[in-house]
Amino acid sequence: MIGVIDTDGECAEWAFPAEPGAVRTARHAVRGALREWGLDSVGDVTVLLVSELVTNSLRYASGPIGVRLVRRNPAVADATPGPALLVEVSDPLPDPPLARTAEPDDEGGRGLHLVAVSAQRWGTRHGKSGKTVWFELALPGE
Repeated sequence: MIGVIDTDGECAEWAFPAEPGAVRTARHAVRGALREWGLDSVGDVTVLLVSELVTNSLRYASGPIGVRLVRRNPAVADATPGPALLVEVSDPLPDPPLARTAEPDDEGGRGLHLVAVSAQRWGTRHGKSGKTVWFELALPGE
């Protein structure tokens, strides 16, 4: 079950249980929000990166997984110049994810690399309980 926390204006936020279906449900929710905002142009890459980060949360954390989308206003002082989409994936595990170099035959280990090469900025931060991995994508044509 999805818990929609906030979908007012330029922000959409959900909480998903740490269950195998969370990745599919998160992809669907994110794609729907981007479609409503007219941001289909960044839909595929956003959904791919959300899938990778939610999968990481499922693999290592046992609590709820938060996903938040924010359509950034370029007038905000700390925002990257130009319009951008900020995406955050949170879980209760305090340890930051570790990037690793995947061998050609490895089935995993490429998620953070995909985030790093696809996003204009990304990082992690600690919260009151757990951590958030975030990335920012430029919004072309705005």
